[in-house]
Amino acid sequence: MIYKCASAESFDRFDLGDIEIAEVGLLRASLSTIGDRMVGGVSLRSKRAVVCGETGASSCASAMAVSSLVSASPLKPSTTNGSSVSVKSMAGVAPKKHGSYVEKGHLTTCISAMRAHSPSRFRSLHTEAPEAFNVEAASYSAWLEKHPSALNSFDKVAKLAKSKQVVVFLDYDGTLSPIVENPDRAFMSDEMRATVKELATCFPTAIISGRARAKVYDFVQLSELYYAGSHGMDIMGPAKSSSGYKVSGTRVKDKKGNDVVFFQPASEYLPVVDKVCSILNEITKTIKGSRVEHNKYCVSVHFRLVKEELWESLATKVQNVLKDYPMLRLTHGRKVLEVRPAIAWDKGKAVNYLLNSLGFADSDDVLPVYIGDDRTDEDAFQLLNGMKHACSILVSNSPKSTKASLSLREPAEVLPAIPCSGCLFHFNSSAAIT
Repeated sequence: MIYKCASAESFDRFDLGDIEIAEVGLLRASLSTIGDRMVGGVSLRSKRAVVCGETGASSCASAMAVSSLVSASPLKPSTTNGSSVSVKSMAGVAPKKHGSYVEKGHLTTCISAMRAHSPSRFRSLHTEAPEAFNVEAASYSAWLEKHPSALNSFDKVAKLAKSKQVVVFLDYDGTLSPIVENPDRAFMSDEMRATVKELATCFPTAIISGRARAKVYDFVQLSELYYAGSHGMDIMGPAKSSSGYKVSGTRVKDKKGNDVVFFQPASEYLPVVDKVCSILNEITKTIKGSRVEHNKYCVSVHFRLVKEELWESLATKVQNVLKDYPMLRLTHGRKVLEVRPAIAWDKGKAVNYLLNSLGFADSDDVLPVYIGDDRTDEDAFQLLNGMKHACSILVSNSPKSTKASLSLREPAEVLPAIPCSGCLFHFNSSAAIT
């Protein structure tokens, strides 16, 4: 089910970043009332009580800790859709003295999660132990029975898409680009870029990534798309896309004078995220191979090049820092630890917001298609599972627990699976998208 976008009582100003002119409004959640705030009809109540098992009282204390970081600045009223808008700013965040250890149970859970979300790749057919490969191949074949290849499901998906408006959501790393050791080198191919560009002329198309929005845009370099960085906490798109659709949000002009819209539900967390990123950069220097990446509203600690015997040390350092910042939480991805604001916002909420903004709330005539490869994409898969018509595709070359209905082995298979490439959707004139 798609939640309807309800107008929030008030929002705070958003971070302009590289934007020069703010024309109207703002769409940002106020931390001082984060426990009850609604954005797009979705509660932004902190997830920390669920994730960390806090009681109601301790959860309230966490909210109070966040509120204590917020100092009000003179109000600068603005309007968006007739709503009054207030402005707040966050005071500088001073780190507490870090503890020397974390609880063993929490650490063990963290290490287990690091291993679970970072599976080894299949061995080569030329491996010295072919029987091991055969077991893995058999396991993958059995998994494909539950999550069949999207490339072998053309007819099924085409029938589902007939006479419906297709909306496409794509992850970036591991979906449009291969997973690489250096995240700064995760380039998409020119062919993939051209295909995505063509896709955006046919259907509303969004890239939803854990990366900073600006970084994803630098990789993709297509102004026709909607971009949701920081796991959906930083959404930007054209005021009107080439496919003719536009989303609601804060209307601004970029440096080139183009009209764009913004939606940033976690802007008040920027100072604390900046501070924690600096701390993590310092304390992880002793862990060879680790890399800290600032993704604006979240921080990624990569351990792809870290020896497994050092994972526990790395996890301990990260968790020791987060003990002093209860407004942040830790999640896991493929060889990465993600530090993000402890609000109920994720890729699923971002998809929901975009569908609502595009006017498809509770619509039976829309077919959302989501392609992703990581644990964080499961929130989007779960959202789609609750809809009448949807297509969720996991990119993975190994069997894993997923809510996706279909699968692809690797980014190389994503290219022919993208709708406009002519493989998944073959529309004739009578089945044209309306």
